[in-house]
Amino acid sequence: MSNNNNNNKTVVPGAKQALNQMKLEIANELGMTNYQQMDKGNLTARENGYVGGYMTKKLVEMAEKQMSGQQQQQ
Repeated sequence: MSNNNNNNKTVVPGAKQALNQMKLEIANELGMTNYQQMDKGNLTARENGYVGGYMTKKLVEMAEKQMSGQQQQQ
C-alpha cells in the first residue's frame, strides 16, 4: 500500500538545497553515482535505507560537534 502524501516539512527552508546536495554526495559515496536520475521506487529498501541512515548519522555527528564547540569540517 503506497501513500504519496509527504508530510515532511523542512523547518529551515534554506536548508533544503543543502540537504539534497548532501543526499547526492552520500549516495555517490555509497556507489550510487546516478542517484539523482534513479527511480527511487526501483531501489531496494536496503539501498534507500543506507542513504537515509548515513545522512542521519552525518547530521547527528555535525550537531554533536557543534554542541561541543568543535569546528565543523567541510
